[in-house]
Amino acid sequence: MKVLVLNCGSSSIKYQFMDTAEKITLAKGMVERIGMASAVLTHTPHGKEKIRIVGEILDHSIAIEYVIAVLLSPNHGVIKDKKEIDAVGHRVVHGGETFSDSVLITDEVMRVLKENIELAPLHNPPNIKGIQAATEHLPNTPQVGVFDTAFHVKMPPHAYLYGIPFELYKKYKIRRYGFHGTSHFFVAHRAAEILGKPIEELKIITAHLGNGCSMAAVDHGKSVDTTMGFTPLEGLLMGTRSGDMDPSVILYIMGKEGLSLAEANTLMNKHSGLIGVSGESSDMREIETAVQEGDKKAKNAFDLFTYRIKKYVGAYTAAMGGLDALVFTGGIGENSIMVRRDVCSNLEFIGIKFDEKLNENVSGECAISTEDSKVKVLRIPTNEELVIALDTEKIVKEQLAHSK
Repeated sequence: MKVLVLNCGSSSIKYQFMDTAEKITLAKGMVERIGMASAVLTHTPHGKEKIRIVGEILDHSIAIEYVIAVLLSPNHGVIKDKKEIDAVGHRVVHGGETFSDSVLITDEVMRVLKENIELAPLHNPPNIKGIQAATEHLPNTPQVGVFDTAFHVKMPPHAYLYGIPFELYKKYKIRRYGFHGTSHFFVAHRAAEILGKPIEELKIITAHLGNGCSMAAVDHGKSVDTTMGFTPLEGLLMGTRSGDMDPSVILYIMGKEGLSLAEANTLMNKHSGLIGVSGESSDMREIETAVQEGDKKAKNAFDLFTYRIKKYVGAYTAAMGGLDALVFTGGIGENSIMVRRDVCSNLEFIGIKFDEKLNENVSGECAISTEDSKVKVLRIPTNEELVIALDTEKIVKEQLAHSK
């Protein structure tokens, strides 16, 4: 099946056109600066050079029209008719408590997605716009929603409840939801395949480390805890997000600085994390360079970042009653030698024997622990788009079988 995978943001759309039978990407690209006269579409067909198109792309509908057009292009396309797009898989950030699996998009699903906007006001609206735009241009093509939150929805109550009056949970659905679920699902299952064991027999900690960071405790194939919470703000230190902190801190700052709710939200989500602590950058590569040059604030930011990860490794090992594998993924997890080394140092007591040489010479999917390490440490590049494409194929085939 050929599936168009869409990840729609407020002013951008990332896409991959995938062949699920071969598990390859036929073409991929991005539309940026949607709503502006100088919008840009970059497109890379499989085995060919990247092209760049600049134009007036005023909304998501026009952006999807551009994407379909470039897929059909005689020079840069990979299909001859849009009927060759068998299905569209959408990354949807928040499914609330309603969706624990991917779903075929229907009017009822759209209604629930709109109800969940208040849980993800920055992410769900553009996700919905993308679905509407794709439906407009591909009216006879099945659309599937794949949710960031779905992998975590079945966490036990002791992991998802907060220490607030239970009525507030019932009234406003305030609970730990967790995000990056598609990535955690993919790398946990790949880890099991690499180790040659059923995932139902393994205890795995997955660390998705990028500009946004989260970890998950995957016990026998199920997410039993994750660091992000009601929103993506909780948990690890991130590029611009604060992560875990005493809730009274923000109340104190709001009082001292006279901040509004919106200003406080911006402070915690946009001006904190690595960039807030270092005062320099939200990019780990730049932080590491500054650390090597002796910058003390950058060193504080780096140490805080890795310390948080290490704390959760210990916490999740305890929560699951053991550990078989620790997986690094995401831009930082896959590329930072320093972060992986710092996180894994002094963890021999839980069975991790780290291999410095392997860590410095990584490529693709690989182990960075010694052969006799009781707990395996793995570097696994994530592939969320493949998960979305395969889930989309599965849902569409089930629907076709049901309709016969």
